[in-house]
Amino acid sequence: MIEDPARNDNRAYDYRDSPESFRAEYPVVASMVTPGARVLDFGCGNGSLLAYLRDRLGCTGSGIELTPSGSAHARAKGFRIVEGRLDEPRPEFGPDEFDFALCNVTLQMVMYPERALAEMRRVAPRQVVTFPNFAHWRNRLDLLLAGRMPRELLYGYRWYSTGHIHQFSARDFEELCAASGLAIRRLELVDGPSGPLRSALSRRFPNFLGRICAALLERA
Repeated sequence: MIEDPARNDNRAYDYRDSPESFRAEYPVVASMVTPGARVLDFGCGNGSLLAYLRDRLGCTGSGIELTPSGSAHARAKGFRIVEGRLDEPRPEFGPDEFDFALCNVTLQMVMYPERALAEMRRVAPRQVVTFPNFAHWRNRLDLLLAGRMPRELLYGYRWYSTGHIHQFSARDFEELCAASGLAIRRLELVDGPSGPLRSALSRRFPNFLGRICAALLERA
């Protein structure tokens, strides 16, 4: 698994031994993307999400990836990949060149999240963003009782050894979207509790119960 502190430094991912991967966010992202859509994945890693959408929905995809090893695997899957940062202007892609811009559990790892969102807004009318919700109740409890940086959503890393440099909550994300000219059209919990009542509560209180959130956005 790529998120393994014993094998990988998530401040500089090395995908050489991880040509394929699957994450729980993929089916939720797919439920927000229309079949046959043109998608641009911001932080595409080894291209597994792009491949998932191509194989299941017939999407055509491109990606932006910082790491050479991730870019190489994504290109080997047949995708057009631009290697570089997500929070810089990308003249390689034109305005509205895509139907959807995606960013899967990566926004918290870029230096300028607001710039990344602005670029996503430029290249596509709709965006799908997934992110760890720092206000999840386990994090609140860990901070209250242990008096330390919560580790629930750090995937086993510690505060000083993680690439998660911008911890934010679902409420923080709502504020950033509003400031970025983006409207949240749908918000889902990737790993929400089972059962009708618990699922209803999770959707009503995502900032408290959501561990990983997925948001479908469009220009406001």
